[in-house]
Amino acid sequence: MILLEEQTVKLARLGPRGAERPVLVDDSATYDLGSLTGDLDGDFLAGGGLDAVRKLRAAGDLPELAVAPTRIGPPVARPSAVIGIGLNYAAHAAEAGSARPESPIMFLKTPNTVCGPTDAVAVPPGSRRMDWEVELGVVLGTRASYLDSPQDALEHVAGFVLANDFSERDHQLVDSGGQWSKGKCAPGFTPTGPWLVTPDELDHRRLRLRSWVNGEPRQDSNTSDMIFNVELLIWHLSQYLALEPGDLVLTGTPEGVALSGRFPYLKAGDVVELEIEGLGRQRQKLTAP
Repeated sequence: MILLEEQTVKLARLGPRGAERPVLVDDSATYDLGSLTGDLDGDFLAGGGLDAVRKLRAAGDLPELAVAPTRIGPPVARPSAVIGIGLNYAAHAAEAGSARPESPIMFLKTPNTVCGPTDAVAVPPGSRRMDWEVELGVVLGTRASYLDSPQDALEHVAGFVLANDFSERDHQLVDSGGQWSKGKCAPGFTPTGPWLVTPDELDHRRLRLRSWVNGEPRQDSNTSDMIFNVELLIWHLSQYLALEPGDLVLTGTPEGVALSGRFPYLKAGDVVELEIEGLGRQRQKLTAP
């Protein structure tokens, strides 16, 4: 079996790219969700899919996978939007030479940047400043639009995931024209997973985030250091756009990236590893363009 680390129940998608199968993973086995849904996507989440999984698991009615596929896909398929938050940790804002933001900074990533947590990622052609960013990702379970207060936010959250917000800093900051998305949207620039964990399974306010490059430590922080917490971010975003089921919100990265000037930028052959406690670990090998 794969994906077995902790006691927490996890939802994942296993199998070849484009043919992933939905599964539930707990501390003892991997269970096939194919009888319940064709995929873990926005429609499944909005249609009460998580409650259905809980009921089947409690009743012991989920078949176990005898042999689990080796590839891990992103835990939720086909988000309609991937929304990033910039400079949401004070120390990262400082290392980037920016002031602490007074309001959340939003940028967009194209949905086709989402890939599995161990998929190889190509360095963009001509890239000189490719960077890593470990981030807590939030997956929407129901539509969130014009929420009344941050206290309403978690009602619309399906769960949390580990994500890497890869960035090409020249494209983001030099060629940008004033908006960051050019440096955020290369293929494979949002590795996600290995699994989704529902809000009742962990305390998203106090999770340790870490990253390594070629085995050397880079980032080591905690979600408690966010400037704008998850609840405020979802509420704030809902005042400007409708968040749909399955959408992915990236909540920002802590200090310890190459943009700081303390570490070299990424190149083909490098290996990036990320971890958030309770949400698993990623490993990406970077390839030539």
